[in-house]
Amino acid sequence: MKDTYGREITYLRLSVTELCNLRCRYCMPEDGVVKKRHEDMLTHEEMVLAVRAAASLGITKLRITGGEPLVKPGIVSLCHAFSRIEGIRELCLTTNGTLLPRLAAPLREAGVDRLNISLDTLDAEKYRRITRRGELSQALNGIEAALREGFEKVKINAVLIGGFNDDEIPALAELTRQYPVDVRFIELMPMYDSGDFGPEAFIPYTVVTERLPELEPVKADGGVAKLYRLPGAQGNIGLISPVSAHFCAECNRIRITADGKIKPCLHSSEEISIKGMGLEEMEQTIRRAILEKPQWHGQLSYSERSHANRNMNQIGG
Repeated sequence: MKDTYGREITYLRLSVTELCNLRCRYCMPEDGVVKKRHEDMLTHEEMVLAVRAAASLGITKLRITGGEPLVKPGIVSLCHAFSRIEGIRELCLTTNGTLLPRLAAPLREAGVDRLNISLDTLDAEKYRRITRRGELSQALNGIEAALREGFEKVKINAVLIGGFNDDEIPALAELTRQYPVDVRFIELMPMYDSGDFGPEAFIPYTVVTERLPELEPVKADGGVAKLYRLPGAQGNIGLISPVSAHFCAECNRIRITADGKIKPCLHSSEEISIKGMGLEEMEQTIRRAILEKPQWHGQLSYSERSHANRNMNQIGG
């Protein structure tokens, strides 16, 4: 289905939980989230209905997000149900990776095709600092588990943070030589106003090409990342620039939060509830949300904050 600006909307990001076993500083408060009532969140059945409704309107790619989706009870059975929905051709999941040693094999068996794993640093102390509680070894073990299970594509997502990990750009990029993975550098978005990040943290994606002059351009794969490759590497380097060079004209996605709100745009305050609806009403509501998708998200910078009105863990990373 096309929106009013002619963009073909084929990609749904569905958050299955707001909860997480980490507390990443750009994503959620240190003390976590106020747990909502069970009855205020989408049930498993409603999530499956929502995906069926979206698929009937032309959604072919589904990404499961959170919070941390792997803390969701029944996540494997949910993924199995999603993988069997007619029209869904690609089932992906974004995770911090720490629970993959136990769950990578069941997820692969359930029909998950691809994994994105968040990893902002290769320094154990810095990993504990950015996650407030995580252990780097657990995330690295998760990446290795994903590779062992043979997922079609494993991507490592690193949020670019000036003064924190910009000195690690070469080391993170080197992962594409060591493993058959893509590494994607994503600009820090001004969403969670915790005071943890000053203006110097918001650096543009061009820092990566400056630090890695040997990068060679690669043909785009239909996603939003600008693609490059290091000589001799097994995977690509992707650069994602929602702040300095937005890609709204090519945006093909909508989002549904764990409490049942459709967000036509990540950075818009507009939310449309589908909680409690049946299949037909969900289809009508998702159609309306697609038609109300804005042309662009507006200016973003340290001083011009997102209008999302939620932390990232409450939307879906």
